[in-house]
Amino acid sequence: MGKQILVIDDKSELLHLMRRVLEDESYQVSILQNGRDAFVQAKTQLPDLIILDLKLGDISGQDVLKQLKNDPVTAEIPVIVYTAAVLEAEEVSRLVSGDPACYHAVRVVQKPFELEDLLKMVENLLGKSLS
Repeated sequence: MGKQILVIDDKSELLHLMRRVLEDESYQVSILQNGRDAFVQAKTQLPDLIILDLKLGDISGQDVLKQLKNDPVTAEIPVIVYTAAVLEAEEVSRLVSGDPACYHAVRVVQKPFELEDLLKMVENLLGKSLS
């Protein structure tokens, strides 16, 4: 059974692209288009990795990240956050570097990014190598 990844983004095109790319690498992928349900979904599902857009329509991805990392049940789940907003990426990078104990398994990616780079980051966080 492959590792489980939860992808959270308010844009369905990106969700389905990510699902297809990750499933091609034998990951089990769940997608969520509603940021408000992200924390509850993560706590219920307990995926091996979360890929999170910081610009969600209904809630800030940064708020979701803080909820995840401040709850003992979800705190150890690795998270890849991505955004096209430079200032938001810098803000989250400062958050991560300011509390490395809490945010040790968080990676920040600036859009646009190469899918190959994202896959390498996923592999690195999950300890899986591509075959």
